[in-house]
Amino acid sequence: MKKIWNLYHKYEEIVNYLIVGGLTTLISLAVKYGLLFTILDASNAMELQISVIASWVLAVLFAYFANRIFVFHSKSKEYLKEVSGFVAGRIATLVMEMVIMWFFVTLLGLDSNLWIIIWTIVCQILVIVGNYVISKLFVFKK
Repeated sequence: MKKIWNLYHKYEEIVNYLIVGGLTTLISLAVKYGLLFTILDASNAMELQISVIASWVLAVLFAYFANRIFVFHSKSKEYLKEVSGFVAGRIATLVMEMVIMWFFVTLLGLDSNLWIIIWTIVCQILVIVGNYVISKLFVFKK
């Protein structure tokens, strides 16, 4: 148990980021799938993008506070600068996700539930990595 605890402390930021990222992903997926499998239609390009944006907004709200407190332990008093940098980084990865989803689901017509799940997972992996790099290097830098 002590070895596990030592490993955790050695990689605390990355472990905490993965936990927060996992929870953020769950929130994002729950909102997106909840919308697409109930009231929105993935084969409609506009409705697909609405589900992506709605899931993004709720996930970013959660992610900012969780990353600030649990991952990067930010003590910055420059809240506006920090939150605007965080949101700007998330907008960049949102655009990346929207382009990927549009290309594969809308343009290529891979709009079955299975393909939506596959491309959403691919996007989430890319988004998690991109968001960590942006947060570490630009937003919560010490």
